[in-house]
Amino acid sequence: MKKSDLLPDEIHTKRLLIRVAKPGDGVIFNQAIVDSAEHLKDWLSWVAPVPTVDESELSCRQAYARFLMNEDLMAFLILKSNGALVGGSGLHYVNWSLRRFEMGYWGRTQYLGKGLISEGVAALAQYAIENLQANRVFLSMDERNFASRRLAERVGFEFEGTLRQDRKNLQGSLRNTRIYSVIRPLT
Repeated sequence: MKKSDLLPDEIHTKRLLIRVAKPGDGVIFNQAIVDSAEHLKDWLSWVAPVPTVDESELSCRQAYARFLMNEDLMAFLILKSNGALVGGSGLHYVNWSLRRFEMGYWGRTQYLGKGLISEGVAALAQYAIENLQANRVFLSMDERNFASRRLAERVGFEFEGTLRQDRKNLQGSLRNTRIYSVIRPLT
């Protein structure tokens, strides 16, 4: 298998180590969720109710199994200067035949506003385009998530459109979903 057909186990930026979630990461993952649950609960179903440490560990183990099968990358953004988990991102719903990846991201509240999540998302998207020969990397988000919209635009994702009433939000009401992408130009 070629390197361009394998999800990366780690990527380095100036300030971050972006690495796959692994068995044993449940404690740090859970603490980040606990610290940021109030901020994230409206957008991420796995935040409310706040999982236990054992549930977070299971999530990391399952994510690592999907990574080993080259199906999904749940990535943690680790601050190089102190080893803190500052957020997460990933390449999800991998379609190798189309070379298409969906990204997601979240940030730990105490580290927001420092450009760390933007740095990680930009690096992961760039890696997908340049090293995995991605034809399409896309984001989908609740149209009311203004912070997520700003981040997508700041790191170069292009707004494609809004899917109206395409799914339910976490409160059970229909919502509109904004789609952003970066693509490889057709040749």
